[in-house]
Amino acid sequence: MFAKELQFNFTSQPKADYISINKGGHEDIPIYSEQAGYGFVNLTGAFPPRIVHTKRIQATDNGYTISEPYFSGHISENPDDYNHFGLAFRVKTPPGGYQIRIKTTCPTSDALISISGMRPNFPDSNDYWDAAKLIPVKNFTKITEDEWSFPYANGRDYIDIEVEPKGKNISVGLKEIIITPIPLNERSQDESPSVFLLGDSTVKSYIFEEAPMHGWGQVFHRLFNTDKVNIINYSMGGRSFKNAYSEGRLNDILLTGKAGDYIFIQFGHNDERTDEGDRFGRGSTENMYRSYIKNLYIPAIRSRGLIPVFVTPMSRIDSSLMEGRYYNSFVNRKFPEILKGMGMELNIPVIDLNTKSLDYYNEIGVKATKALFMSIEAGESPGKTNDGTYANGHPSNKIDGTHFKEALAHQFARIIVTEITRLKKEGNQVAAEIEGFLKSSVKKAIETDNWEDIFSQCCKDTLTGDNAYYRNQIEKLVQLKVMQKEEDGNFYPDVPMRTVEFRLALETLLKVKLDEMTTFNEEHLTREMMAVILYDAYCLKFGSQKPKYMTDYNDTSNHEENSENMKTYYPVTPFKKLTDAHQISTALFTKVRGAYELGLVRTEKGIVRGRISNGTSFEPGEVVTRAKAAKALYFIWVLSNPINVENDLSEIDEALIHQ
Repeated sequence: MFAKELQFNFTSQPKADYISINKGGHEDIPIYSEQAGYGFVNLTGAFPPRIVHTKRIQATDNGYTISEPYFSGHISENPDDYNHFGLAFRVKTPPGGYQIRIKTTCPTSDALISISGMRPNFPDSNDYWDAAKLIPVKNFTKITEDEWSFPYANGRDYIDIEVEPKGKNISVGLKEIIITPIPLNERSQDESPSVFLLGDSTVKSYIFEEAPMHGWGQVFHRLFNTDKVNIINYSMGGRSFKNAYSEGRLNDILLTGKAGDYIFIQFGHNDERTDEGDRFGRGSTENMYRSYIKNLYIPAIRSRGLIPVFVTPMSRIDSSLMEGRYYNSFVNRKFPEILKGMGMELNIPVIDLNTKSLDYYNEIGVKATKALFMSIEAGESPGKTNDGTYANGHPSNKIDGTHFKEALAHQFARIIVTEITRLKKEGNQVAAEIEGFLKSSVKKAIETDNWEDIFSQCCKDTLTGDNAYYRNQIEKLVQLKVMQKEEDGNFYPDVPMRTVEFRLALETLLKVKLDEMTTFNEEHLTREMMAVILYDAYCLKFGSQKPKYMTDYNDTSNHEENSENMKTYYPVTPFKKLTDAHQISTALFTKVRGAYELGLVRTEKGIVRGRISNGTSFEPGEVVTRAKAAKALYFIWVLSNPINVENDLSEIDEALIHQ
């Protein structure tokens, strides 16, 4: 970072302390050279480079202007891949933080202005970096009628100031550029250091509307002494090295963080996309992936005094595999290997989650692993994804082998802190510093390889095989102290659920008090009795005010025919289509129907994970197992929480705070 401010004047009127660019005449338009240290370019430094025009630039008394008679794609047609050409002025600047202020020859509303391949006019001051809106954008563009400014953390040895016209034959241009160094943010003695997490959907913190999806970054803080360190998760779905930079996500961390803070980086899944030629795509070739790391990310990070740590992306799973072993999914673009190589070259600690994830998948087996990924059947969650609600199964009609549930997020977090400790023992100083922030109980768990006190929700008999099918729901309910495991550490998922136990669990979960009707005295819970208890609890909890999951927030169409393409919250098999509804006890019929039509219970026979499906048999007298009870309780727990609150809450009262 240079020590003083750089000021460029593009008008014909000289200004004191400014470098005058305008000498008059087209032939005097300066083209960038290393010797001069500034000038216009024909190709930007983006990956891949973007074509801009120097031959169309005009020197006027008011500044340097350009208009374009044609575009290559339009921002309104494809905001991820367009080129309005325009001009780019390059200034030689070492890595560091800079406040960049631009005065334009035109109204700023006529121009798309950006810095070094970032998205024009982005980010906005009203935006947030996370789904729960807990992390506001702190470094954003400020725009007036003829001025544009942005604080930028540079990782290259130059900065490109790019100006494009929004419309054809509209004149835009530069009048002034002022580049001011931003000093490092120093941490005071009483401030705790921060660990920033930057990654994709597998690291992201999710909210209840997205349950049961989780990222390891969401639960990472639970392993640390947060009196000593802050864990701040900037991760978001769909992100890669390319677009986490272009949207300003990395930039915000670097200008917010303090010298001595840490940044964990995990990218690779979205970098596999083959849209690397798009201006704002996600994908990268292997060479682009290396370039982002070596030539942009790491110089920028280190220039701001932050300390990088790499995490190799966990392997996806082959969701069609029924038995055997899982193998590394990164077979075409070998990003985990590149990340390890770059770590060695640049002296950056690397946590090899990719290799360790495969070890864990194969340790617990195919069935248990698949259950921890986003394999969803009807009645597991009222949450939703971009394709629709999960209420009747996965709306994309697939088992998602990339994204996973909370139970697996905890295991990835465990693997990462274990690897940090291993690196410390090998003499890595950065790992030693981070290990010092772990809870003492976590350090003990790593040393003894006994995690029972840390993950007390884990049950010995639901970790592998068929018993792991509802592991995610079981662990959450044990964590919430709504259901219990036995003294031997087992849950016994196939044992019949006691009616009184289900009632008490529901009362605890929803903070309601149910009448102890005589029908609750049945020893074992049947499906029709479960429906009645759920209906009564729902009425006490919600009254006539339906949770948002049941409203137009989700598709709530009433369907008369069963169809695998119906992405609705409510059961796709109407109650009147159930073939055994006549077997429901007359005394319970009304409430059972009410529970079914509210989606609190659904058919179990005829449903499968990986697609939208409902059966036609309700099986009213079927005894409910503890595992199936956990499924129903998890569903209504999600239903009872606000959609925009992070979904990793570990206590009932903690959840109620947000209501």
